[in-house]
Amino acid sequence: MKKIIGTVVLVLILVWIVPWSRINWGRIIWQQAEVVTVNGEARSQEKNQLANYSAGVMAQNMDKNAAITEVNTKMEDLVKSVKDFGINEADIKTQSLSYYQEPKGGQNPGQWQVNNTIEIILRDIDRASDLADLLAKSGANNVYGPNFSMDETNTAEKSLYDAAIKDAKDKAESIATASGKKLGKVISVNDGGNNGNVYPMYAKLDSGMGGGAVTEPGSTTVYKNLTVTFELK
Repeated sequence: MKKIIGTVVLVLILVWIVPWSRINWGRIIWQQAEVVTVNGEARSQEKNQLANYSAGVMAQNMDKNAAITEVNTKMEDLVKSVKDFGINEADIKTQSLSYYQEPKGGQNPGQWQVNNTIEIILRDIDRASDLADLLAKSGANNVYGPNFSMDETNTAEKSLYDAAIKDAKDKAESIATASGKKLGKVISVNDGGNNGNVYPMYAKLDSGMGGGAVTEPGSTTVYKNLTVTFELK
């Protein structure tokens, strides 16, 4: 007990006689690491892999049901011929379906116009001309395409990551050298996505080939952009 009392008395004396206000305790400063942030870019030219078409059938009749029946029949024949060509069912989908009756005062008042259009994706673009021919000779009234593009599941851009990182490192090393520093470790990497620029050549009729459709798939520029932050030493 006497020891406790003695300790308390000593502490009180120190508090009273020591000039605490004159003591410089210093400051704790959090110094942020020096960094440099750059964009790394890489790109490659890739041959397009998909050909997209749209084909529509249209019928006009004063009898709505008759117009619908005609369109359905033509569309069934069209879909069958496309499937027989080798297009998977998953790559054929309805794009639009419409019913329209000519109003009074029109050219054919009361007449119904029925339209049905499907979208077709061809994955073997070496057969793009053949499918264009088939659609041109089918019962379709409106045919558009092919429009060429990259496959969304394509992994071409993945191979660009290494090149984009190297580009960023080269830029960062130049900045570090210019500022009298050395490049350290990577602090962060942000994927800026890609930007694919499509340059297709569309189907055209070549009279010298007996009316066959001549197509060129063109290519897409696959682009990768990374924002990379490096430590400076």
